[in-house]
Parts: sequence; structure tokens; C-alpha cells
Amino acid sequence: MDIKTLKGVGEKTAALFEKLHIQTAEELVFYYPRDYEQFAEPVSLDAAQDGELTAVEGRIPGNVATRHVRGLSITTFQAECAGGVLYLTYFNMPYLKNSLKRGAFYIFRGCLHRRGERFVMEQAGIYKPEEYGKLTGCMQPRYSLTKGLTNNAITRAVKQAMKLVDLSEDPLPLKIREEQGFPGLLEAVEQMHFPESREKLLAARSRLVFDEFFQFILILRRMREDNERVGNAHPMIEVAQTKRLIEALPYRLTNAQKRVWEEIQADMTSEFAMNRLVQGDVGSGKTILAFLALLMCAANNCQGAMMAPTEVLARQHYESLMKLNREYGLQIHPVLLTGSVGAKDRREIYAQIESGEADIVIGTHALIQEKVAYSNLALVITDEQHRFGVRQRESLADKGCAAPERGGAVHVLVMSATPIPRTLAIILYGDLHISVLDELPADRLPIKNCVVNTSYRNTAYKFIEKEVGQGRQVYVICPMVEEGEASELEDVGSYAKKLRSALSETIRIGTLHGRMRPAQKTKVMEDFAAHNIDVLVSTTVIEVGINVPNATVMMVENAERFGLAQLHQLRGRVGRGDQQSYCIFISKSQSPQTMERLKILNESNDGFYIAGKDLSLRGPGDLFGIRQSGDMHFALGDIYRDAAVLQNASEWADKVLAEDADLSAPEYAILREHLSRREINEVDFRSI
Repeated sequence: MDIKTLKGVGEKTAALFEKLHIQTAEELVFYYPRDYEQFAEPVSLDAAQDGELTAVEGRIPGNVATRHVRGLSITTFQAECAGGVLYLTYFNMPYLKNSLKRGAFYIFRGCLHRRGERFVMEQAGIYKPEEYGKLTGCMQPRYSLTKGLTNNAITRAVKQAMKLVDLSEDPLPLKIREEQGFPGLLEAVEQMHFPESREKLLAARSRLVFDEFFQFILILRRMREDNERVGNAHPMIEVAQTKRLIEALPYRLTNAQKRVWEEIQADMTSEFAMNRLVQGDVGSGKTILAFLALLMCAANNCQGAMMAPTEVLARQHYESLMKLNREYGLQIHPVLLTGSVGAKDRREIYAQIESGEADIVIGTHALIQEKVAYSNLALVITDEQHRFGVRQRESLADKGCAAPERGGAVHVLVMSATPIPRTLAIILYGDLHISVLDELPADRLPIKNCVVNTSYRNTAYKFIEKEVGQGRQVYVICPMVEEGEASELEDVGSYAKKLRSALSETIRIGTLHGRMRPAQKTKVMEDFAAHNIDVLVSTTVIEVGINVPNATVMMVENAERFGLAQLHQLRGRVGRGDQQSYCIFISKSQSPQTMERLKILNESNDGFYIAGKDLSLRGPGDLFGIRQSGDMHFALGDIYRDAAVLQNASEWADKVLAEDADLSAPEYAILREHLSRREINEVDFRSI
């Protein structure tokens, strides 16, 4: 049912919904809130906790003033409250000067901070007392927004859609619902949008997260038929070229690299096709292992392909491999195939791939297009596996099975810098053997970390200016794309304006987020890599896909809203060169639990240690946050916070498939139909 059938949704509003990838009423029903507003009773200032979301009632005794600084409007005023005076600041909201009445009482709700003897709030919500009274005690859904689309508009549309979409057919088998005590699908979806209580919300979320994991694992298990080992269509022999390259490199492989390389060689020379995941922190040396595998493949007169999630990363891999080829005379013929390659060059590359002249192909999703015909594809490598769906990896691997007379399958090597604990990796990558690079090169300088509150910002800005003055580059991460998505969170657009007013005019500031067109994102990443941008303000879209050794500072705003594993991934964007690097985590929350969790990042630069800690600190009641992990793109589920649910779903999937491998029983009819329509875990970069 087209979303335009909903009352109040015309062409313009439908276009805004489409930006959120919502075109039908059904898609809207499954567009869950990202958070919930819980409106507590107002408190006195002297009883409020520093750094916590707080509501206070106050009277505006004087004037509301607005000034302009380098294109940024700053509105300030005071409010007399119980327990003291509150100082309020608003950016780019000059209309407040006319809408707020001197002498009137308002409720101000926002993150409260103490600055010496002062109480301050920035961008606080403003409510009339009678308006706020109606909200007290309720859990109001808050959705991820786009400019021009309000939370109220989405809420009204969801209420209509819930009446129109038929959720009576439940794909989760009755015996699982009964044994687990799960609510039905209709009740779970209703409670996710409009919870009657926290308890009912948790029960609904638990059921829907179970659904996601259960269906994902079922598809994965069935695709690989429980890890059945497939014959090797391209048996190889060890070659002297790889040994010579290892000896010629200006650095020694770590013991972990040597161990994993032996495992890769053993796979490629065995009677079975390789299916291996190599996990390792940023800088642990995965890329050279991939290049060695590609070199071994080419030396055995076969083709190898390496797929990266972004054009920038694909180009960097290609240039690195070409440099090795020139310096060490590897006698290989690599080609680069991405979406931006021109038509004439593309035809030439296609011909070289089809003839076998190109023995190594590096690229993006362009590698799996129908027009690409490989001569003798024997090895498929996917970099940053969690950015590709399983079907995309399968599509590339299938390119090597064009000649059925060969029998068997191609070798598959999957690389990921996401430090997923082994217990979870076995479930999520059930079709792969797992190798772990748990050692960093000895000459790497450890990143220096600090966890601070918002009062440190001005000091951080001065530090950024100093680093840029020395020719270095900086990342600043915000959780939101644009203003209005969540008033208490920093967004890329507003923050870039704030930085332009705070930093020297000579500093070049760029912005990057997942809603940009692919070509725009590529251009920004290339400009940053070429040092045409000094400070890049971005969402977590830079978590993968860019390698800039000259970047030495990573500053993360609203760090309390991210999972530790994702913060560690972001931190991995710096520390790639020979200069000392720094990571600054700025938290608006000063609660002891938040600070204790974030300070784990100070304890260690070991991603697997941090992932384990992340796992132990999460619980099913830890509901609120932005995207807690960037590893697997589920609508609700988070592999760290919901590790116990993931384990439970995996056990149920195994139990169901053991009883009925084809899901042919009547009790699985709705589930079977649902799975046949579902694409598995495909990532859309615009949603990041």
C-alpha cells in the first residue's frame, strides 16, 4: 500500500519519507523509533545531576539576546528556577527572541551542566507548563528524521498505517512464541511504537530482535547446508613468489600474520575450497595477507578478485598493490573496476578480465555486475565483510563457478576489522573458518585517548588547531546527519558551522554523511585523502573505506551514545602513520556508569578485549542509543547488547532445521513464505 494513501501524506511528504527508504505503509510500520522521550517531573537546579537529561521550571526575567558570529546565530537568556539561575544557549534559533515572553514561566528540558557556580543548558527543549504536564510519565516515540519531516508527522502516519497493515499472520512458529513467552507480532509492533510501559516495550523488543536473528541464521544455515565442505575447483601449489615478497618486505610479518598465512596457504592447496574469515584490528596486517593470497593465485595461473565497500578504499588497495608490483617485480597484471570508471575504459577492463590478461581484479560492487565475465576466477576476497550482504559475497563467488565441469567452488577469504568475540562470530559467520590476527606490529605508536565532558570542547578546538598547524588532519564524528533529528545530539551540518566559527578561517572543513550520493561521498573522501580538507566532520560512515595516515586526531561527540566496539572502530581511522595520534571522546552524560564504560577505551587499544567488555556491560534493559554496533545491519538487533538473544535464536534455528530442514511442515508455512521474500543483511550506506 503506497504511503500516499495515508491522510496528510501528499507528494512532497512522500518524497521526504522516501529519503528514509519508506515508500509503503508496511515499511512505515516496521520503521521503529530510535529512542523514547520519557518526561520526568521538573526538579530544582541544586538537586539535578551534572551531565544528565533534566527538566526544570523557570521564569524569564529579562531580555532574550541574539548575536551573530561568522554566520552562526547564538541566542542566550537566563531563567530563574528553584535552586538557582539557569543560563540557556541556542544555536541558529533566532526566532526565540520573538516567541519567548519576558516574565513567563516555561519548562526547560535538556542536558544540564555546572560551569563553576553556573547552571547551563544548550539547545534545551522549551515547553509551556500545561503542555509539559500532559507528557509527564509517558514514553513518546522518537524517530530518526530528515529535514522537513517532523516527529509528530511520522507518529501520526504510523498510527494510521497500524490500522491498515495486516499483521495477523505471524512468521514466528507458535511453539517458539509459547515456549519463550513472546507476544504476537501485532502486539510487539504496537508496543515498539507506542509502549504502555517499559516492561511491555522490553518484551516487544526482545521478540522482534529474536525474529531478526532467527530469520538471518535460518537463511545463512540453509544457504550453506550446515557448513557442508565443497571440493576445491582450483587446487594450487605453494609458490616461490610469495616467499620472496615476504623476505623482501621492509618489515617482518608478526607471528600472528605468519600463522594466518599458513592457514590460508593450507586452505588453498587442500582438496576443499577455502571459506575463511580473517579478523584483526586496524593495523594488524590483513591487507598484506590478502595481497599474498592474490599473488599465490596469479602465480598458479588463476584469477583473484578483491571487493572493497567504497571506491576510495578499492583505489587505495589497487595503488598499494601496484606499488608492490613496481618495487618487487611481482609480474602481475592488476586492474581496478569501480562504478566511476568511464565506458571506454570499462570495456577494455572487461576484455582483459574475460581473456585472463588481468589476473587480479580489485573493485567495488562493480565486480559482481552481469557484464563482468571472468576467465578463471579462483579466489574471492571481500574486505570489511560486514558492509556486504551474504548474497553479495555469494554473487562474487558464483562468478568463479561458470564452468560446471570443473566441479567444486572458488576460494573465499573474508576480512573484517570488526572485533566480534569468537562465540558470536561462529554464529554470524557460521559458514566460515575463523582466523584471528591478535597481534599488532611492534613499531606502531599506541593512540593516546581521553574521555571528557563538553567543558573540554574549547581546549579540544585549540588542540585541533595546533595539529592542523603542524600539517596534520582531523576527524570529528557526530551521531546525527542534520539538525532536528534529536535536539540533544550533535549533527554534522550544525557542528560544521560551529567549528567554522570556533576555528581559524584558514582551516578547511568538510562534511560527510551517509545520505550523500555515492559520487559526493567519494569526492569528499578523496579530497580528505589528498589533504584538500583539514577537518572532516562526519557520521560513522567513515568507519570503513578511508585510509589517511596523515590524520592524527579523532574527536567523537556524544560518545555515550555509541557502543564501545564502534568507538574502537572509529578510533582505528587514526594511528595509521608514523606520527603520534590522539582520540578525544566527548560525553554529555557524566553518570558514573557512562564514564566507567567509556574509560575502558583508555585501558586498551585491543579491539577484542574491548568487544568482550562491551558484551559484558550490555544488558537487555540497555535500550537507548544510536546504532550501538556497526558490524551487522539489523533494524533493531545489536550483536553486543543482544548477545544472549542471538545465542538463543541460533539454538532455535538449529533445532528447527534438525527437525525439518526444508521447513515443509504446515506450522512453518508463514515463516517459509517470509524467508523466500527476504533479502539477507544487505547494507544500504545511506542509512548509516
